[in-house]
Amino acid sequence: MKTLDDLLGEGVAGRRVLVRADLNVPLDGSRITDDGRVRAALPTIRRLADAGAKVVVTAHLGRPKGAPDDRYSLRPVAERLGALLGAEVTLAGDVVGEQARSVVGGLADGGVALLENVRFDPRETSKSADERAELAGELAALTGQDGAFVSDGFGVVHRKQASVYDVARVLPAYAGGLVLAELDVLRTLTGDPRRPYTVVLGGSKVSDKLAVIEALLPKVDRLLVGGGMCFTFLAAQGHGVGSSLLEQDMVDTCKRLLAEAGGKLVLPVDVIAADAFAADANTRTVASTGIDDGWLGLDIGPETVKEFAAALSQAKTVFWNGPMGVFEMAPFAEGTRGVAQAIADSPAFSVVGGGDSAAAVRLLGLPEDGFSHISTGGGASLEYLEGKELPGVAVLNEGE
Repeated sequence: MKTLDDLLGEGVAGRRVLVRADLNVPLDGSRITDDGRVRAALPTIRRLADAGAKVVVTAHLGRPKGAPDDRYSLRPVAERLGALLGAEVTLAGDVVGEQARSVVGGLADGGVALLENVRFDPRETSKSADERAELAGELAALTGQDGAFVSDGFGVVHRKQASVYDVARVLPAYAGGLVLAELDVLRTLTGDPRRPYTVVLGGSKVSDKLAVIEALLPKVDRLLVGGGMCFTFLAAQGHGVGSSLLEQDMVDTCKRLLAEAGGKLVLPVDVIAADAFAADANTRTVASTGIDDGWLGLDIGPETVKEFAAALSQAKTVFWNGPMGVFEMAPFAEGTRGVAQAIADSPAFSVVGGGDSAAAVRLLGLPEDGFSHISTGGGASLEYLEGKELPGVAVLNEGE
């Protein structure tokens, strides 16, 4: 796999370099609520610009329907990226059309441009290899005869999409620093991690995490389960869960996983229950085995935080993916805060698995340097841990 260092060694001054970044940030209207992914993209972009490259960034935001939609414009991202770089970042008004060609054509050495949301073009996510290849060819054409491609959006390398996979087959392709760092961390987790190895999983649904649970159970010493997914496990043990989130069709699967876990799988002993899914709902702390009808669990309770923290204090390696509760609402944030703080306080090599977990760290004001690595790619990280091939990584190895 060729790397950014290899590209810089070849020389990029005056050359146009296409960078696939992951700038899929959460927005409140036009306001970015967590710029973590923008900041993660900075090192590669800055190294290229400082070396005199004309940097052309392509990225997506949200899930538009393959057509321009102002709600998903990268305009706020361009402004934030420019502010962080300390230089203007020009946003092209289209993906590969006349405006893109004009903006890219006007770049000075060391300049940075951002193409509009690549998912505004339906070919980006097309199931047709020919359609994706067509868009990839047009992206490559923007870079000219001596162009290059740097894959640095780890959050999308599990997708076989035009700007991730197909363009790497058209242009000389290199792995960016962020992708390399993410892969290095994941190889540590899947190789021979220091033990005890403790995994903390949260989030809403067992079905979303089933494959990673099955892949990790034989490898870990403890698997701590919180979030909405814990209630399907509790139901599998025969407990009533009131109106809590429940995947009835996964109960038998959870019974099997509990039987196979041999005591490794640890569930909450108490929860914060509410009479409504609302920040101003009535709440009470109850045993996880005693959630009344009409009430729903929205966070793990304080005794569970203590038990999880005790397990984490003994760990040498920790992987965390998924919040422990509805952390966006203050009454249900303490479980996530407590577990995250326990991970940060642990001497373990600790990895925060992207997505909502990474957002929670920043939203709850926890010190980012308390964790060994905060991933930018929740879905990609999980698929790697499941043992799946990541197309956006595999295609980079084709250039060996």
